Amino acid sequence: MLELEEALKQILAAIPSPETEGVSLSEASGRFLGARVCAAVDLPVFDNSAMDGFAVRGSDLASASPDHPVRLRMIGRVPAGQSFSGGPIPSGSCVRLFTGSPLPQGADAVVMQEDTKPLAENTGDILVLESVKVGENVRRQGEDVQKGSILGEAGDCLSVVRLALFSAAGVSRIEVARRPRVGVIVTGSELREPGEPLAPGQIYESNRLMLANLVQGTGAMVRTFQIVEDALPATRHALEQAFSECDVVVTSGGVSVGEMDFLKLAFAEAGGDLQFWKVAIRPGRPFAFGRRKGKLLFGLPGNPVSGLVTFLMLVRPALLRWQGAADLNLPTFPGVLAEPLINHGNRRHFVRVRVDSAGNVFSAGPQASHMLGSMAFANGLVDMPAETTLADGAKVPVIRWGS
Repeated sequence: MLELEEALKQILAAIPSPETEGVSLSEASGRFLGARVCAAVDLPVFDNSAMDGFAVRGSDLASASPDHPVRLRMIGRVPAGQSFSGGPIPSGSCVRLFTGSPLPQGADAVVMQEDTKPLAENTGDILVLESVKVGENVRRQGEDVQKGSILGEAGDCLSVVRLALFSAAGVSRIEVARRPRVGVIVTGSELREPGEPLAPGQIYESNRLMLANLVQGTGAMVRTFQIVEDALPATRHALEQAFSECDVVVTSGGVSVGEMDFLKLAFAEAGGDLQFWKVAIRPGRPFAFGRRKGKLLFGLPGNPVSGLVTFLMLVRPALLRWQGAADLNLPTFPGVLAEPLINHGNRRHFVRVRVDSAGNVFSAGPQASHMLGSMAFANGLVDMPAETTLADGAKVPVIRWGS
């Protein structure tokens, strides 16, 4: 039986180097960069106004106040998307600007519209009621991003905000890592699709939906297959079909040592090479990992909590590494136990917990590996060593995962 870290090390060593493909920004959300991206232009592209107002020479307004307003002659009007063509603005003049309008040559500040008023004779000239500092209300060229600066490195996950930055910086296409095709198979003669009538001894299938969504959460592509009965020929055929279409196959159930657990034998008959099948964690000890012609098998336990934990700890990092992700870890946040947690067992236990908005950590309920109810109300895991008690008030790191 392998320790978790050794199992993960063996899995990650089997992941192929990521392949890349070029895509448009509209196709890249949630993907992982395959190559460095640099800015094609400065941001801002040019000096521009941060608000509606008037471009001025700051020196003209050094003495401006409500009691002693300064009169300026307005010599132009520049909506956003246009530019002032009248050359440097002379002393004693101003140009009407709007948010985002380019700053005319010679101007060094923008006075807010609220700090001005038009003359009663409607000449177009204005009175300025407040002084301004040089650079006030001006967005300087390149103050946010400079042309040629690095916007992203290979392995970065592409959020919608990162993609917006690329677009603003003149980038239209990028290299991203190819996503693995992941097949999800559930086994169990007792399983029925939700909505079908149940005969005695039958239950509704739920792991496939959970695993498919977890796979999609990594950025990988998912393909789900029909429920497989507990029979060696059916299991072997399902594996062969899934491997013919997918890079990775994730199965649920049939991985232990019972008379109706056919996954390991079926994988061998399908030409697979089992690398290991026990990991020293609770829940999730009967976990299988194997290779078949450059493709990978992850055999998860059928109990839903075991399936969740083994996916998060072992499958998720592998799917991220396949895509060249720089960060394989789930986020961890500090919490404080609102009640004791006890691990009486001789294996490391990932305890399901619920964390409130203040960081208080509670057990999510009974910890048996078949209990979906307590799992559904959990939003974190606490990694507890074997035979350990954590007291009320203890500070603990909480592993968080997406809902």
